[in-house]
Amino acid sequence: MIIGGIIFSSVEYPGKISLVIFTGGCILKCPYCHNPELIFGGNPVELNIIKEKINESLEFIDAITITGGEPLIQWEDVNDILKYSKSLELKTKIDTSGFNPERIAKVIKWTDYVALDIKAPFSKYKEVTGMDIGDNVKKSMEICFNDPNTFLECRTTYVPGLLNHEDIMEIAKSIRCDLYTIQQFRNRVVLDEKLKQTPNPSREELLEIINEITPILGRVKLKTAEFGDEII
Repeated sequence: MIIGGIIFSSVEYPGKISLVIFTGGCILKCPYCHNPELIFGGNPVELNIIKEKINESLEFIDAITITGGEPLIQWEDVNDILKYSKSLELKTKIDTSGFNPERIAKVIKWTDYVALDIKAPFSKYKEVTGMDIGDNVKKSMEICFNDPNTFLECRTTYVPGLLNHEDIMEIAKSIRCDLYTIQQFRNRVVLDEKLKQTPNPSREELLEIINEITPILGRVKLKTAEFGDEII
């Protein structure tokens, strides 16, 4: 399995201490990617080594989170890790772009929590990400939302210039999930160096957007560098 590292985290799985596995590789080249080193990066690690790390960490963790990159590029290895983690009675979470609904359907059995990136309105995916996969992401969303044993968080990083208030409103009207999160864009680490000139949206601007969509979605989570996670 190609991975970019393994860390402990108290924030990647809400309310749990998780062992976080960063997978290498991604089919998308989002200009605002905050882990650009993982798009083509990572190192091969035997699955048995990863399982040993999980075993060594059992005293300290409640969950396993697999993120990236894009975990479902290596879906068979990911499925193996999720299944193994469930056998140890750990909670399991994957972060994914939803590019391949067939693979989502294969791993969902072992997954308690899915964080699905909704990068743009489904009709605008090619413009924002360079790939016309909006319909695939929508199918992945439906698979996760309809699974009674999986919590689905949809989340959008608000990047001024790539998205606007109307885009977020369109997303809000078209998604089905247990929780929607708007994440603050941060310009410190990005794939496209030009975005380093794009100002980070303020909490006040993001709250204004959230106030526009709460009549549709109810509660919304806001994630900023200044205040962390807030349920609005």
